[in-house]
Amino acid sequence: MTGILYVLRTGCQWKAMPQEFGSGSAIHAYFQEWVRRGLFRRLWRTALEEYDDLKGIDWEWQSLDGAMTKAPLGGEKDGEEPHRSRETGGQTLGAD
Repeated sequence: MTGILYVLRTGCQWKAMPQEFGSGSAIHAYFQEWVRRGLFRRLWRTALEEYDDLKGIDWEWQSLDGAMTKAPLGGEKDGEEPHRSRETGGQTLGAD
């Protein structure tokens, strides 16, 4: 559980998580299984109910925020494929 919470909180990749939590692929498998079983949805619902009982939630008012922007290095397509070499005319050359 600690490894899953670490990834969810930090946003790191499963493979990049510290070894102290165990195998990233094994922890990811547990995460996928818990998602499939609806564990996180139930935890969220229970937490909302608890908070509503303790503090109250104003269900009449909601807010949503977001942004859609162009990528900073985006641009118009000029037809060229950047991964193709200009010097070789797009041909792949073998080298030793």
